[in-house]
Amino acid sequence: MKEIIMIAITASLINNVVLSQFLGLCPFLGVSKKVGPAVGMGAAVFFVISISSVVTKVIYDFVLVTLHLEYLNTIVFILVIAALVQFVEMFLKKASPSLYESLGVYLPLITTNCAVLGVAIINVQEGYNLLESLVNGAFTAVGFTIAIVIMAGIRERIEFNDIPKPFKGMPIVLLTAGLMSIAFMGFSGL
Repeated sequence: MKEIIMIAITASLINNVVLSQFLGLCPFLGVSKKVGPAVGMGAAVFFVISISSVVTKVIYDFVLVTLHLEYLNTIVFILVIAALVQFVEMFLKKASPSLYESLGVYLPLITTNCAVLGVAIINVQEGYNLLESLVNGAFTAVGFTIAIVIMAGIRERIEFNDIPKPFKGMPIVLLTAGLMSIAFMGFSGL
């Protein structure tokens, strides 16, 4: 149980996928303009990463290793992730059209979000079992959601501030992300 808690804390705070490993920056920077869509993106990423962690682990252990095709793991993982993202996209289009519209092009980009693929590969490299893979995936997504929601909150607050012209737009966002990354480095002492 202690090991599971350590995986959860490490995945969400210490090795935050966005702020420590710099994976998944495209949706992090693109969807973090408002808190509402950021929470929606976090939920979609949570679902995709959690499910893909389990599915890719099962496929890796019971198909690829059994057939000695471990070298195909990246290709297989990408295909599984793409299928899951399509499922999430269809579900959101039916269940929440407003959230589907607000996420726009960033929802299909989860397919190419290196954070999702990174978690699947880390699960294999670390030798996690099925439960550990699920916990690592779920709490990596929690860490992604924490980072994107904090960034969205900051961006909402600084939107109408008097910012020097050279720093308006993406430069101030990148500076903010850098400062957030430095702040999250404080968790490395846990």
